[in-house]
Amino acid sequence: METAAPSAVIVAIDGPSGTGKSSTSKAVAAKLGLRYLDTGAQYRAITWWMITNGVDTDDPQAIAVAAGKPALVSGTDPAAPTITVDGLDAAGPIRSQEVTSKVSAVSAVPEVRTVITDLQRSIAAEAAQEAEGIVVEGRDIGTTVLPDADLKIFLTASPEARAARRSGELRGKGAADLAATKEALVKRDAADSGRKTSPLAKAGDAVEVDTTDLTLDQVIECVVTLVEERRSRDAAQVEGPERGTSEGHSAGAEPRRSATEDTEKRAGRK
Repeated sequence: METAAPSAVIVAIDGPSGTGKSSTSKAVAAKLGLRYLDTGAQYRAITWWMITNGVDTDDPQAIAVAAGKPALVSGTDPAAPTITVDGLDAAGPIRSQEVTSKVSAVSAVPEVRTVITDLQRSIAAEAAQEAEGIVVEGRDIGTTVLPDADLKIFLTASPEARAARRSGELRGKGAADLAATKEALVKRDAADSGRKTSPLAKAGDAVEVDTTDLTLDQVIECVVTLVEERRSRDAAQVEGPERGTSEGHSAGAEPRRSATEDTEKRAGRK
């Protein structure tokens, strides 16, 4: 039977835009030898496909009908993550202002979230089985996509800090001034937190990290430490039972799940 590597770890990092989520997730994955998945890019990619294929993004029914048509492929190398749609490189087009203005509406459609969530769980399960694990970033990873992730982190920051960071990221790409950027972020937060299907929310067992007054390096160091601590606890739990008897189980004891079963549970395949 195929089993996951003992050190495989699934990390869910959630939070709104401008908290340092993408930069932190990529850097943590690179430092720890993990794969990386930007789920926001997937929702942007399907939104871009809707726009370029003439789907009315103000019509939830039209979006629902088209949700399963595009073929999305996400490359999970943290040093060079990629996203293609029907074989076309979409990394650049998905960052346009038009996509940014429409992605919340598209991603709120349940059929879209079902398609993308299934894809995300498949990628996470593959990474846990074939690699050291994966860092998955988004808005509903710890609550919906991977509720059994080994470690859940929720990044926050003040609206002012987030707007300043976001303006810097978008400079030269048609972004408006700082005040307008802040207004857009607040509007996006309201849309993502208020949607009926998989809203932006902190998981009950997530570790919250406020990045307002932290440098990127400090946030990365914090998250790396949290992942390493979790790995150490998992290793200790695995090592403990192996020191016991190898002859069956005591009367009434529940059989311990295999590594494969544990991995699939954490990756959402229950």
